[in-house]
Amino acid sequence: MNDILSLAGIAAALALGTVSPGPSFVMIARMAVASGRAEGLAASVGMGLGGISFTIAALLGLQALLLAVPSLYLALKLAGGVYLVYIGFCIWRGARQPLAMAAGPAGERRQSLMRALLQGLGTQLANPKAAIIYASIFAAFLPNGTTLPLGLAIVALVFILETGWYTLVALTLSAEKPRQAYLRGKPWIDRAAGGVMMALGVKLASSAQAV
Repeated sequence: MNDILSLAGIAAALALGTVSPGPSFVMIARMAVASGRAEGLAASVGMGLGGISFTIAALLGLQALLLAVPSLYLALKLAGGVYLVYIGFCIWRGARQPLAMAAGPAGERRQSLMRALLQGLGTQLANPKAAIIYASIFAAFLPNGTTLPLGLAIVALVFILETGWYTLVALTLSAEKPRQAYLRGKPWIDRAAGGVMMALGVKLASSAQAV
């Protein structure tokens, strides 16, 4: 019963954080309308894998490591900020480039899906503050630590929450009407998305300081 209550509390806390707007939402939204449903779903899986990475790191004591080595946390935030700025710049730079709508050969299609998955994973991992947030939530709801079965349940829960939410976003925004609206306003939408991503990256990098 205690484990069930702990999982319920963790699920509620993480769900609130997952659905809050941020670079992950911007990336998935733009991916879904620009590249299509399959790429949006692949990026959503990448988000889930990123969530798993943070969960495992938090359960293994990443927070304690970052507290012991503050310069590591600073470096991670700087690297994450630079990555987000780079992704935002790429979106901004391609604002006026025509959108390739036709699917390529099977090999190219697989590469496109893998790129989308890795971009989702990279965007998720670009915010190391998430590791601190995960660790704080786990500490609040698991004051006496965790057993292996409970740890595995938490990993599965995080993957379902992260992937499920961004899958919903991808399915919604890859529908015909949102895609047609995107095509009509592609230059402005891409510039807005790229600008937001770059601003978030600058904010993350500029906030780099000791834990």
